[in-house]
Amino acid sequence: MTTCVPVAVLAFVSSVVGAVAQAPVPAAKPLPPLRVFLLAGQSNMEGHGVVDLDDARDYNGGKGTLATFLADAKNAKQWPGLRAEDGSWGVRDDVFVSYLPEHGKQKAGPLSVGYAVYDDKHHFGPELGIGRALGNHFAEPVLLIKTAWGGKSLALDFRPPSATGDTGPYYTQMIAEYRAAVVAIPKQFPALSGHTPRLEGVLWFQGWNDGCDDKAAAEYEQNLVLLAKDLRTEFGDAKLPFVVGETGNMDNEVLRGAQKRSCEDKQIAAGARFVPTREFLRNPEDSPNTGHGHHWFGNGESYLRIGDALGRAMIELVDARTKNAAR
Repeated sequence: MTTCVPVAVLAFVSSVVGAVAQAPVPAAKPLPPLRVFLLAGQSNMEGHGVVDLDDARDYNGGKGTLATFLADAKNAKQWPGLRAEDGSWGVRDDVFVSYLPEHGKQKAGPLSVGYAVYDDKHHFGPELGIGRALGNHFAEPVLLIKTAWGGKSLALDFRPPSATGDTGPYYTQMIAEYRAAVVAIPKQFPALSGHTPRLEGVLWFQGWNDGCDDKAAAEYEQNLVLLAKDLRTEFGDAKLPFVVGETGNMDNEVLRGAQKRSCEDKQIAAGARFVPTREFLRNPEDSPNTGHGHHWFGNGESYLRIGDALGRAMIELVDARTKNAAR
């Protein structure tokens, strides 16, 4: 049996359907930006901090490793989240790392131990402390793009374009690897593909090779100022935050003084910060690699505290910049 629907009812239904069809669809809330930081330098930025190796011959029975440091309840409480009670190493869900080791495969993933020059999970670099500090402070996701090669000088290898002479090949490679990592974000980090990457600052940890050469050490201050200026020009940001970590494991006052003075130079001082690190140097007998003073003796606490100090300095610069922009 066919049921007849009154014309008035049909008209009402039609008007409701039409109204629903014409109702605007709420726009999707934009995702927050992805805070990107460029980490650059030589072997100490690559990372030689020992996580948990403990054989007596090469690692001094585990003295000074990250695992030994965190075995102290006081240290574990001060650095929560680095290691779980079951012994597994913490993995961040808000901080990510992209790093192409000079003799290895691309490393890309959430922050944890293992983003060092070695193809294992037994070493780490300053990125662990840097990422922890940044991730704990910023609500937005963080990506650390690390570009570092062992045994490289600022005088030659990283020589900035505006210095006299040829541009250093590792300056060029640093820029190329950074840009390639940004392009690869959707593939390497699918969860971050909807966020717009924004370079927030550069963290520089380098100096040992220049400190071994009197001429290079003497011109280090000028070269570092030019490096900061050229990077700011390269990325189109005249006040891009620039953090310099002291080569505090080296007894070269000329080099270390140059690192400090460069950040005070009026050409780059706005947005630049020198971070002393000498206080983080530990005794060789209390460290894993007793003969590797050029690598902070592989001491896990040293690398962790250096990274934390660099990260905190960067936070201060970024926050100050944000505050000034809001005025």
